[in-house]
Amino acid sequence: MLEQMINFAIRHRWLVLVVALSSAGLGVYNFNKLAIDAVPDITNVQVQINTEAPGYSPLEAEQRITFPVETAISGLPNLDYTRSISRYGLSQVTVVFKDGSDIYLARQLVAERLQSVRGQLPSGIEPEMGPIATGLGEIFMYTVEATPDGRKDDGSAWTPTDLRTMHDWVVKPQLVTVPGVTEVNTIGGYQKQFHVTPWPHRLEAYQLSLSDIIEALERNNANTGAGYIERSGEQYLVRVPGQAETLEDLRGIIITQRHGVSVRIGDVADVLLGEELRTGAATENGEEVVLGTVFMLIGENSRTVSKAVADRLEIINDSLPAGVIVQPVYDRTTLVEKTIETVAKNLVEGALLVIVVLFLLLGNFRAALITASVIPLAMLMTITGMVQNRVSGNLMSLGALDFGLIVDGAVIIIENCLRRFSEQQKQLGRLLSRDERFDLASSATAEVIKPSLFGVLIITVVYIPIFALSGVEGKMFHPMAFTVVTALLSALVLSVTFVPAATAIFLGGKISEKDSRVITGAKKLYGPLLDTVLTWRVAVVSGAAVLVTLTGLAATRLGTEFIPQLDEGDIAMHALRIPGTSLSQAVDMQTVLEAKLRDFPEVDRVVSKLGTADIATDPMPPNVADTFIIMKDRKDWPNRRKPKQQLVAEIEQAMLAIPGNKYEFTQPIEMRFNELIAGVRSDLAVKVFGDDLDVLLELGQSIETAVGSVSGAADVRMEQATGLPLLSIVPDREALARYGMSISDVQDVISASVGGQVVGQVFEGDRRFDIVVRMPETMR
Repeated sequence: MLEQMINFAIRHRWLVLVVALSSAGLGVYNFNKLAIDAVPDITNVQVQINTEAPGYSPLEAEQRITFPVETAISGLPNLDYTRSISRYGLSQVTVVFKDGSDIYLARQLVAERLQSVRGQLPSGIEPEMGPIATGLGEIFMYTVEATPDGRKDDGSAWTPTDLRTMHDWVVKPQLVTVPGVTEVNTIGGYQKQFHVTPWPHRLEAYQLSLSDIIEALERNNANTGAGYIERSGEQYLVRVPGQAETLEDLRGIIITQRHGVSVRIGDVADVLLGEELRTGAATENGEEVVLGTVFMLIGENSRTVSKAVADRLEIINDSLPAGVIVQPVYDRTTLVEKTIETVAKNLVEGALLVIVVLFLLLGNFRAALITASVIPLAMLMTITGMVQNRVSGNLMSLGALDFGLIVDGAVIIIENCLRRFSEQQKQLGRLLSRDERFDLASSATAEVIKPSLFGVLIITVVYIPIFALSGVEGKMFHPMAFTVVTALLSALVLSVTFVPAATAIFLGGKISEKDSRVITGAKKLYGPLLDTVLTWRVAVVSGAAVLVTLTGLAATRLGTEFIPQLDEGDIAMHALRIPGTSLSQAVDMQTVLEAKLRDFPEVDRVVSKLGTADIATDPMPPNVADTFIIMKDRKDWPNRRKPKQQLVAEIEQAMLAIPGNKYEFTQPIEMRFNELIAGVRSDLAVKVFGDDLDVLLELGQSIETAVGSVSGAADVRMEQATGLPLLSIVPDREALARYGMSISDVQDVISASVGGQVVGQVFEGDRRFDIVVRMPETMR
């Protein structure tokens, strides 16, 4: 069959060349569609369920929300496992499905189960699914900030509330329309709210309660339609507008009457613009900013989406008022392009090295050129296969290519053709005719096709076991195995079709098969060495056996790593404070920390996220900050050769001088990798399960001590499980009974007074802001 294929290729040589060039053209076309990323995305098929529960302690969130949700999810088709986090005011359940599951079907199944479990959850609690993104979907971060001299039209400075409003209603709506963007998460600043803050002594004077104010606001802030009427052939829609539009409208809402005089909201409460009770903040270089994070839709090209987001931000900047700018902070494109640039550099240098060796060893320019052409052709065919099978081009997939292996079969075939052509010309004493050259090329290729085929197949078989890997290992190494196998098979097809056809066409004229100078010199060295080895054969074999034994012993002491650590350039540092640290205190401490970081000449900027963003994809308490240290280009470092590990050690030493903080150092993508594997950010995690918190804490402390004593262990710490200060207001049931009150009466009053209650919205054009009733800040 192989001989028939070779004969067909030579007889239809021009067709073979056209097909090869067409495959190359298809590869060029697919190259523009090839998904590019820094590393393979190891995210499993997962759905995140976030439930906000204001006022719930971690234990209550676990008992009343997390446990019912996890129980309801159990039994779903293709469910692998679930994991959860219960924090103050938040429950997060991560549902992981088996590999190969359809993410949209998985989300549909989860949504159906959530509908059934809503009746078991406390009133007002609404679970929501996270964005349709992978764990590495955070491809772009940016800040909305005011320029140093930025002022509003009235001359006042831009406030965090103004910046947040600008982001939520100008920046975000434009970014979510970018193709490939599934969500834009926000942290920092304050959401604008209209606050109604009643004074208790005024309420007492008018014999009113908080519920009276809430009811008045809810009943007097709506537009109502009343159908239509017809008159003189025209149709008039009837409506009764009653929506409050300004602070004065809210102040003028009537609550009740006393002695024929109307009591209005403004008589018993202050009505003013206020700020939300936020759960997170963002800072940059010691100043508060609004930080936006763009999430990429599953299956999209991170480089393409990142570039599209960057282009859209430039357009958005032009539409913002003077004094407000949008600044990119983290762009995945930068890392991807650096990675691909490194891979491309290695591939080009490897290809050139192979080509040079071919020219030196074959001794025939045309033969070397034919052999070298297999490299780009096989590469372009491989790219087509990658696109069709949704394999991204990254450090693992493209970095594993070896062009020496790709041209191995072609070298054997073309060298044998050169030898046979030269021998036949010497034997006949003339140049070969076209038919003779074609027949000889066919027979010469057939002579060596088996060793050529076996060589490629043996190398290919080595990669087949990799396809049996599953889970994280499979996601990481499948792209590498697929790319290498596709490249080798493409080269094999080219070796038995394109190479014989090109040889028959282009290797006409006089062919002299002789050793090049390199081969001649190598033979002079190898001949005496071979004689010596054969003479001392027993000693040589014994020495080889000893060397193998020593190597095997040394291998037992060799360290292991899942994958080589990719230097992402930037640094991710976790700053941890004691539990119970308020958000405002954490911001003040983070400001000091960032000022210290800015003293390092290698640091370009420092951006931090404290607490939890609007969408709790990464739930953190206020005492934890993700600090992104964005580095300058190495050419701008005072010492370009300084190792990054040395810089990290210097930063850690400087940070330890700041009291009240503990630190962990990692990298942005590396941090997400660790979270995806086990739900934690560290390289190694030990989980202890049980229902007795005291015993769990005791075991955790023992494990922390044991792990910390291991040589090479760094940043060892135990997850905080206690220590969060709570102010519990416990109702006195007997006293409530004497007053004829229920527990819910007390809970409703305290909830509205301290936490606030949303009673409606104020619309300003296409913007809308909540109306919140709560006690004045000085009394809360």
